Amino acid sequence: MSRNRLSSETSPYLLQHKDNPVHWWAWGEDALAEAKRTSKPILLSVGYAACHWCHVMAHESFEDADTADVMNELFVNVKVDREERPDIDTIYMQALQNLGEQGGWPLTMFLTPEAEPFWGGTYFPKETKHGRPAFITLLREVERVFREQPENVRKNADYLKSQLEPKVSAGDPTQIAEPLIANAANQLLPLMDPVNGGLGQAPKFPQCSSLELLWRAGLRYQIGPALQAVLQTLTHICQGGIYDHLGGGFARYAVDQRWLVPHFEKMLYDNAQLMDLMTQAWREFQGPLLAQRVDETADWLLREMIAEGGGFAASLDADSESVEGKFYVWSAQEIDEVLGAEDAVFFAGIYDVTPGGNWEGHTILNRLGSLKQLDEKTEKRLAKLRAKLLKARAKRIRPGWDDKVLADWNGLMIAALARAADTFSRAEWLGAAERAYSFVVEKMTKKGRLLHAFRDGKAGAPATASDYANMIGAALALHSITGDAKYLQDAQGWTDVLDKHYWAGDLGGYFFTADDTGDVIVRTRQGHDDATPNANGTMISNLVQLWLLTGDDAYRVRAEATLGAFAGVIWQNPIAYSSLIVGALDLLAPQHVVLIAPNADKDADAFKSALNGISLPGAVVQVVKDPKQIAGTSPASAMKAKASKPTAYVCIGPQCSAPITEAKMLVPQLREQRQTAVQLAPAGQAQPV
Repeated sequence: MSRNRLSSETSPYLLQHKDNPVHWWAWGEDALAEAKRTSKPILLSVGYAACHWCHVMAHESFEDADTADVMNELFVNVKVDREERPDIDTIYMQALQNLGEQGGWPLTMFLTPEAEPFWGGTYFPKETKHGRPAFITLLREVERVFREQPENVRKNADYLKSQLEPKVSAGDPTQIAEPLIANAANQLLPLMDPVNGGLGQAPKFPQCSSLELLWRAGLRYQIGPALQAVLQTLTHICQGGIYDHLGGGFARYAVDQRWLVPHFEKMLYDNAQLMDLMTQAWREFQGPLLAQRVDETADWLLREMIAEGGGFAASLDADSESVEGKFYVWSAQEIDEVLGAEDAVFFAGIYDVTPGGNWEGHTILNRLGSLKQLDEKTEKRLAKLRAKLLKARAKRIRPGWDDKVLADWNGLMIAALARAADTFSRAEWLGAAERAYSFVVEKMTKKGRLLHAFRDGKAGAPATASDYANMIGAALALHSITGDAKYLQDAQGWTDVLDKHYWAGDLGGYFFTADDTGDVIVRTRQGHDDATPNANGTMISNLVQLWLLTGDDAYRVRAEATLGAFAGVIWQNPIAYSSLIVGALDLLAPQHVVLIAPNADKDADAFKSALNGISLPGAVVQVVKDPKQIAGTSPASAMKAKASKPTAYVCIGPQCSAPITEAKMLVPQLREQRQTAVQLAPAGQAQPV
């Protein structure tokens, strides 16, 4: 009997649709079998819980009985939470882009009964508007074409499926040299907004992978403008409306050029990447604004984003009471009522509060009018006023909370929070990172294999390469900070699983899905970044770290093979392949900092403190009591502590520094060795090939 089957699901996004009159199926063998049994085309709708336009289409069409009747008559209707099944989303989003359409969510794709895509789009309105046809009209026309023009449907399906198949794009990784990396970063600079920071114009996404490339190359090749571009971007993001100045945390993107108007949902992965980048930037320049934003974002994370059991939740919705941003915006009258007249006037002058508002008659709090931090007394006064407003805001109806735990996003946040904890000496942050890590290991692992998602006591969805890559990164970060060998063992074990079930053979690189994921029509293999770094780029960096820590040369060989798999396409669009280029930098110039500290004393602590005074992204920092703990193949393996005192060695590739026995000498040595001179092409010239 035809019915809506979503009430038995655990995904908050799918449960949002459980009462629709549409006879939804969740993705899986049952839905695919129904399509084959009935010979109906599949209407695939992909979204996520915090997606504003997903809500709009749901209210307009999926909650409408007339629209549902047409959908139920003509199609097998399948709902997918893109966060729960990123492998499914990746396939059909790529198919849409191969149709020449711009991607986005909701994703609306039409498939053959064999789940092959033949046409699609994103948001479709109930009535004709925005240059888009009415949804019911579209549904009838797609079904008519499917029924009356099967040869055209087959032609489209065959073409799109052929485009989804991984292509051989291997190149020679030895041709990727440091001057090419430096020039790739230099080509990004003309694309940066010189006034407001960030890449391009509106809408603006943080694009942290590209910012990390600029940061890493700026440090390595002494490209001052690259470092300044990252700092300028972070400053505007931190002071803009994309940041929640009361509760902490960053929204997914800004719809305007100035970072004023956010698309209000807060995603775990954005906040993880921004926290990590801010921590690295603070280590280099010690700016108070970045330290404050890291602190406030960590507070938000621990206050609002801990799921039951200790894992980190996925997101907070853009909407509350069916209105985008309602929870976050203010009127001048509300500010006055909470703070009182005198404090309201003071606060308004700094946070851009006006009677007419700065967005659709409301005020988005921001400090874009004056980017610099004010004097200590003024900032303390502002902190008290923000606390009053936060307390008042807590009485409002909150946005929806998607409390599912995703292994890949948790991996990003665990690593970022652990590094921030180490940098700012915050034991409670490190404890939260370790608890989240333990949650994934204990609740989201079955027979040594990761699962992608957990909610409501159930773990499910097959793990992707990103789940493994990011959790390996988290394990390596925790191993570096705590010295606990179990984290290194986990990283090695998960890498073995990746190599066994995800390696793409002669193509090189890792498939996104495992060889035993049974409900995908194709296994994609990509190198470009999306909102998060690509698993292949992340794994190059992970493999380099494993090589340095263990001395096992197989890790280096696999890193080179992964880079070689995409060497032929990287330079076509360096922005899109930023994480691969960062991985190449780690492979070409691996940095290994070894501190031999026979005794835990204040001198050793001084060295550790010094390390937090310099940005060392990608470096392996290893603190050992005995040189025997260093891999025998490491150039630092023959080094010893001098006179039983803490002794540091800084190695770049095969070369190590002389022994450093005074903490104050460590940072100058690190600065000297992390830099190299290259000849830069003028910014804006043709990209390297």
